[in-house]
Amino acid sequence: MFRVAKTQHVLAVNHFDSAVKYFTEKLGFTLKSTIGGWAFLHIDNFHLMVGDCQGEVPAKETNNHALFAYVNCEGIDELYEQYKERGVKFNQTISNKPWGLREFGVETPEGHRIMFGQEINA
Repeated sequence: MFRVAKTQHVLAVNHFDSAVKYFTEKLGFTLKSTIGGWAFLHIDNFHLMVGDCQGEVPAKETNNHALFAYVNCEGIDELYEQYKERGVKFNQTISNKPWGLREFGVETPEGHRIMFGQEINA
């Protein structure tokens, strides 16, 4: 039987140390390990592999292609407030959407975008 155990997103960054610091200090990821130019991070079941890829096209230059993840979560208002307190850059403030989700979007200094959403209870 097929089952997805977890997903792991892979990001290329030009400024490795500052990117890892942003993901841990601002977005609340836990750093599991680093090896050979890679950092392995996670929040709960949301996993990232951040690669030291100096000289690559920065995510912010890829426009909408910089959006790499949609995270379905619980406690979205609490998370939004935590991110505001930490000075996270939002590319979309929190709001209820007509498709039944409460959403907000964040953007890293290099331009990677993540959307967070929670189903609106009827």
